[in-house]
Amino acid sequence: MPLAGLADPVDPWQRIQVKEEVETASTEDMVVDQAIENHHEEITGQTHLHNQGKAKERPGTAVVVRAGENDSDNNSETEIELREVVKEGHDRAEPNQFELLKVLGQGSFGKVFLVRKIVGADSGTLYAMKVLKKATLKVRDRMRTKMERNILVDVRHPFIVRLHYAFQTEGKLYLILDFLRGGDLFTRLSKEVMFTEEDVKFYLAELALAVDHIHSLGIIYRDLKPENILLDADGHISLTDFGLSKLPLDDQQAYSFCGTVEYMAPEIVNRKGHSFAADWWSFGVLMFEMLTGSLPFQGANRKETMTQILKAKLGMPQFLSQESQSLLRVLFKRNPANRLGAGPEGINEIKKHPFFATIDWDKLLRKEIQPPFKPAVSRADDAFYFDSEFTSKSPKDSPGIPPSANAHELFRGFSFIAPCLLDPEEALTQGTLINKPQPAPTETLTKLPFVKSNSVNDEYDLRDEIGRGSYSICRLCIHRATRIEYAVKVIDKSKRDCQEEVDILLRYGHHTNIVTLRDVYEDEKSVYLVMELMRGGELLDRIRSLKTFSEREASGVMHTVISTVSYLHQHGVVHR
Repeated sequence: MPLAGLADPVDPWQRIQVKEEVETASTEDMVVDQAIENHHEEITGQTHLHNQGKAKERPGTAVVVRAGENDSDNNSETEIELREVVKEGHDRAEPNQFELLKVLGQGSFGKVFLVRKIVGADSGTLYAMKVLKKATLKVRDRMRTKMERNILVDVRHPFIVRLHYAFQTEGKLYLILDFLRGGDLFTRLSKEVMFTEEDVKFYLAELALAVDHIHSLGIIYRDLKPENILLDADGHISLTDFGLSKLPLDDQQAYSFCGTVEYMAPEIVNRKGHSFAADWWSFGVLMFEMLTGSLPFQGANRKETMTQILKAKLGMPQFLSQESQSLLRVLFKRNPANRLGAGPEGINEIKKHPFFATIDWDKLLRKEIQPPFKPAVSRADDAFYFDSEFTSKSPKDSPGIPPSANAHELFRGFSFIAPCLLDPEEALTQGTLINKPQPAPTETLTKLPFVKSNSVNDEYDLRDEIGRGSYSICRLCIHRATRIEYAVKVIDKSKRDCQEEVDILLRYGHHTNIVTLRDVYEDEKSVYLVMELMRGGELLDRIRSLKTFSEREASGVMHTVISTVSYLHQHGVVHR
């Protein structure tokens, strides 16, 4: 249940014994109340467009705030130079090269679509297409859009969203990004309220590597929060939305008042100048939120929240492990110079902390550690983890009106094509076309420990056909040793990848009204799912034979169906 929906306004962890940390802000870390008042007046309640979903605003909490009006005049900051990365003689991408499939999100500046590329070497590949209307972008927003585009051109990391194309028309800007099927971490956190420490450890470790990579490029991220962390099809994180990121000049600081209030570091709130250490404070806020289901500093209004960030003692829930409490304490240092990750060793300070003692960082970077949660979706274009308010809409890219005669000139050099897409062989070696429809490879399931590579006929005697579908045949089979009858579903691998079906059956087959999977076999052409035999047959056959049910019979059937489907929905599975 989302926190906003709790009947009791008190946060769950506040009922638990908490210990107040004795550290308070030093004199130099504080600002006078008048300064807080000034910053409070600069806040705007307008949310920004999320890369692949709705820009969520939690009641009384997160909002995006503007940079100071003198931001562009501050000589301590610079905008990254625009440049094109387009192979000579190669056509730029255009909107008509993408088929609109679904709406994933919508904001005041534009929309995010799920699209399929219909031409070129990556034809058939699914992407998220972020479309921004130039006419609705203010000067600062235009700069942020160009900043995001430029940063994504340079960034290549397993845990950061990848930009594949960028182009513009007379009235719009287009960013073509990875489609991340698992939605954002905020949605999952809203459903589960809080995560286990092992889950938090995994997500934070991947996030730490992403943040460190951004810092190595000289970029301050400045907007770490669950809404900006997406999950891919396997459950790995992908950091997105670089519109508030900044590139300070060498050895200097940024002074913008920007970000999401509850995640802001004290040095951003008091405008004394901030650098990379500000991201590690936000990292701590995210850790606290995932572990407890609540934010560490949250007042009745934004002004009070900022005051707490600068002055309040941290209430440490005592149900957290000593390792968790220790890491939170060293991340929540109001003096950024004392904050973990800000020292000369950088990311290594965080890697060496006891909280991450069980993490193999090399395996983590290679994505060889199994994520704690894998999105259960049945098709590559499934948008189950995105807000149905948007996915139910008809995907239409309405015409954009240019803001002025020189609108196109404002975004000169915006167009971009990922270099690997210009070379199909490189695209294949880098795995860029992972979403392109193709038959499941032979080794898809045999890598999993529960899948047997020997012949199904070694243990089962396959008998008569008892059902048939588009991609499979169901037969009666008898276990040779026990003579117990089962049903075996024989799936054609060239027509369907059944790994997700296997995962769902293994994970939820213990439910009374979900069929139990006994064995899985695989050969060159087929996958064999051996399941319990349901002797009652199909409901459709019973309906045809009886014509009608009594109201009592029908209500019993519907109650079972509804409760089972509800159980699947609670675990993020849509049956369809």
